[in-house]
Amino acid sequence: MENIIKTTLIGLFFGTFGTTLGGIIGVKLNRTSNRFLSFILSFAAGLMISVICFELIPEALEISNIFTTLVGILLGIIMMIICDIYVDKRLKKTTKTVKDGLLKTGIIVSIGLAIHNLPEGLAIGSGYGASVRLGLSLAVAICFHDIPEGRFQSRHW
Repeated sequence: MENIIKTTLIGLFFGTFGTTLGGIIGVKLNRTSNRFLSFILSFAAGLMISVICFELIPEALEISNIFTTLVGILLGIIMMIICDIYVDKRLKKTTKTVKDGLLKTGIIVSIGLAIHNLPEGLAIGSGYGASVRLGLSLAVAICFHDIPEGRFQSRHW
């Protein structure tokens, strides 16, 4: 029981610390050009697509089959479409400002990141299950991975 609590607290710390640090950087560097922001977001998107295509999908196919892999991908896409529709309807009822697009993007990204943090926690916990060194390494890597997420969120709120 003590190991579970320790693992949970370490995962919570590193997950929130990275996102918080990114948010602080985003607030302090508020005058970032749109060109630079577009470059960073494009680079991150390309990196994530390459990780998905060359690491995650092949690993999922090794563990399971193509049907289960496609169902998982489709469920993720459908969840984000539902979030987009829901947020769009809620914003139309409550606000009619020029910044609705940025607000909508920020809310959807926040929902996506909240959903995304569940497997991050599972990865840290699984790493600790294998070895303390692997769990700590994953926690630190996820912390660095979360910094751009916090930077992006602070830009849109």
